[in-house]
Amino acid sequence: MKKIVLVLFIGLLGFGLTAQENVAKIKFKAETVDYGEIAKGSDGVRIFEFTNTGDAPLVISKVSSSCGCTIPKKPDAPILPGKTGEIQVKYDTNRVGPIAKAITVISNADTPTKVLKIKGKVLPPEGK
Repeated sequence: MKKIVLVLFIGLLGFGLTAQENVAKIKFKAETVDYGEIAKGSDGVRIFEFTNTGDAPLVISKVSSSCGCTIPKKPDAPILPGKTGEIQVKYDTNRVGPIAKAITVISNADTPTKVLKIKGKVLPPEGK
């Protein structure tokens, strides 16, 4: 009886490990976007490109920023294995000064939480 239970346990353990092999993996082209020096009021939209390098669909469930001056937008549909996607980030360029913000991405990837960064500097209007 003990042998039967042991064989069943090992079989279930092996099945569980096999089922976990299909996971989504997220690989960003760059984890930091540098705005450089930009003029006040200029276009604040930037894109983080990524690829699902896993073998299961990647679902991004939440994208949030460290402040209200940065608005991220996540993809609505799952990203299939081998396909690329993008996270759009819009920074309020009417705020003069340095940019140093974090964007947190939560997904079903093998690394479920990723922190992306934006940096740069918004210059004041000339003559001021």
